[in-house]
Amino acid sequence: MSNPRLSAVLISAALSTAALLGAASYASAQVVIPTNRNALIQQNELQALRNQLQRQQFQQQQQLYREQDRQILPKPRPEVPVVKQNCQSQVIGTTISRVCR
Repeated sequence: MSNPRLSAVLISAALSTAALLGAASYASAQVVIPTNRNALIQQNELQALRNQLQRQQFQQQQQLYREQDRQILPKPRPEVPVVKQNCQSQVIGTTISRVCR
């Protein structure tokens, strides 16, 4: 049980770090030198790679959550006592009748 928790903590830390790096890169990506198109292309490629990394990390986090959900066993259905009817057979002549209360 501690392994999935440890993994979740490590993944959360990685996601937080990636989010901080993404925020920092977003702020730096806003400063664009119009004369240098190569720098703009490199920044776009870098942003695309960061987005891809964030998607992969998100998918890994979701996979960990699904694995944790599978490990939790469902609660057993409660046993409910069944009330049996109190039936008596009565013979009246050639007829047998049952009286249930």
